[in-house]
Amino acid sequence: MVDPSTAWDTWLQVVWTFLRLSLFSLGGGNTLLAEYHHLSVERFGWITSSQFADLYALAEAAPGPSSMIVGLLGLGAGWDHGLAWGLLCGVSAEVAVLLPSTVVMVTAALSWNRLKDAPIRTAFERGLGPITLGILFHVGLTVLRTADHSVVAYLVSAVVCALMLFTRISPLYFMAVAGVLGAIGVIPS
Repeated sequence: MVDPSTAWDTWLQVVWTFLRLSLFSLGGGNTLLAEYHHLSVERFGWITSSQFADLYALAEAAPGPSSMIVGLLGLGAGWDHGLAWGLLCGVSAEVAVLLPSTVVMVTAALSWNRLKDAPIRTAFERGLGPITLGILFHVGLTVLRTADHSVVAYLVSAVVCALMLFTRISPLYFMAVAGVLGAIGVIPS
């Protein structure tokens, strides 16, 4: 039998965690991936690092927003308390991360055109570019550390990175090839 107080505590922890992170996803949901990993694996222990890598792959492979991983992390947090708690935590996590940022973005979008010629708008837009790139670089390193555990895996990641930078080949092909290499055991998990 599940202890309801523990399950409620987990639910509150999930909601509060993702509410706090909601307004910091500059450049999209994946910019917070390193923080998602830190909180869900290292701080709260909702899931393991390997499970995080699997959930990230699942969220990226599925159609939909990049923030889909948040719902899966919430599901993982509540899973020990049962299926119903897992689903409640998953849905609550997704709402918590999307609702505040959506309200802010809709409000900003409705008033952004009034500032179209203002120097503050230009400075703000130009300043966010380097910040977002730095965050995304850190996210890439987090994904590498989380998912790659062998020389072969790091080599495949480096080759894929180079091919993506210097060719126009769709990343879907790289995902398919890497998936097949993992399935047949060339890339150990």
